[in-house]
Amino acid sequence: MHKNLLTIPLFCVVLFFGIKTNVAQNLIEKQNTTLKQPPYLKAGDTVAIVAPSGILKNRTKEVEQAKALLKSWGLHAVVGQHVFSKANHFAGTDDERCEDLQKALDNPKISAIWCARGGYGTVRILDKLDFSKFKQNPKWIIGYSDITALHNQIHNEGVESVHALMCTSLQDDLSTIKETISTFKDAVFGKPLSYTLKGSTYNKTGTTSGQLVGGNLTMLHTMLGSKTSIDTSGKIVFIEEIGEYKYHIDRMLQSLKRAGYFDNCTGVIVGDMSKMRTNTTLWGTSIEQLVLDALADYNFPIAFNMPAGHEKDNRAMILGRTIQLSVSSEQSKIIFD
Repeated sequence: MHKNLLTIPLFCVVLFFGIKTNVAQNLIEKQNTTLKQPPYLKAGDTVAIVAPSGILKNRTKEVEQAKALLKSWGLHAVVGQHVFSKANHFAGTDDERCEDLQKALDNPKISAIWCARGGYGTVRILDKLDFSKFKQNPKWIIGYSDITALHNQIHNEGVESVHALMCTSLQDDLSTIKETISTFKDAVFGKPLSYTLKGSTYNKTGTTSGQLVGGNLTMLHTMLGSKTSIDTSGKIVFIEEIGEYKYHIDRMLQSLKRAGYFDNCTGVIVGDMSKMRTNTTLWGTSIEQLVLDALADYNFPIAFNMPAGHEKDNRAMILGRTIQLSVSSEQSKIIFD
């Protein structure tokens, strides 16, 4: 009788852990599911230019340059009705910015959506958008900085997107941003992407793979706790930032860390940390050491010197695409599958 009583709980324990293991395996498989790849662009396709964030004050020249660039590649450009609208900080009201983006998402004749600029404002319209038609007819979403909010949402909708230059990136002589433009073109036209990054003594060496996710650190931090935050399990996280104090960077990394953001990711790529502000109380270490200290509890590789973010050299990256990452002190290699 005692043996039978002992057998029942033992059976339950085995059954419970067996189910738990299967559930965990299913979750891992779901997390690593290949995202939909929108059709690569070809001559004759149409690209919509929209402004989901900040105001485009005195930026007509850059938008005209963007249209000319697309035309030189055999593409047509259509500009959203409200791109040059003004509503305080924003390129039109939330409803106006949402209307332009929604039309572009829904229109099957649009093959890509190119964001005119970042700034701030995308997060205000995310919950107003309907992605049902977009998922039936996926297209490339292109941008960086504040557009990270949209990239996060698109990732959770199961579609790849492109972290790359925006229309306002074209304010300089285009010959000074050749790599920025050429890698953008390669990404959307389907040419192979790979990068060899210069080495760093701060690199945390190793080899790994996973879907590439991430973007602007402030926006990743802003998404925490919302349905737009990304499950980073099995994925490689890219971060970049501009105009922040070092202690702000540390605070955001600590918040992400405490929320489990890095617990199951397989690697981190650090892009440009531009125009860092100097606090009256100095931080005391480099930004690289700050990142290493914040992520010291993890064993995944960390690669510095990715030329992506708020600098002229802003190489395109396909978010949601599986990449191979190898990191040494001499160099790092990124290969997009």
